[in-house]
Amino acid sequence: QVQLVESGGGLVQPGGSLRLSCAASGTFYSIGDMGWYRQTPGKQRELVANVSSVGTTDYADTVKGRFTVSRDNAKYTVYLQMNSLEPEDTAVYYCNAHVRIWPSVSPSHRWGQGTQVTVSS
Repeated sequence: QVQLVESGGGLVQPGGSLRLSCAASGTFYSIGDMGWYRQTPGKQRELVANVSSVGTTDYADTVKGRFTVSRDNAKYTVYLQMNSLEPEDTAVYYCNAHVRIWPSVSPSHRWGQGTQVTVSS
């Protein structure tokens, strides 16, 4: 069983910073892309940032220049450094990883439990 455990959410004032972490644990063969999504009530979950296994990154236009995604492959961990936070960044943030359980098994998306980020004065 594969688990993704997130940490680092909380309440921050506009203009502040937070760093989210997500560590994968359990039994698996490899992890491909890892990333972060966010969701607010009544809206679809949206991609925030993604990083491939070789470090290629992709960002939503709304966070470019403010957020940085990175990963530590030795620790199976992905990070999201969020700077210059705005009230519009308030959401539940979900970690996502593309996990291959076995070489002969197709990879599948796994999700963390979500962590609340609130930007408010």
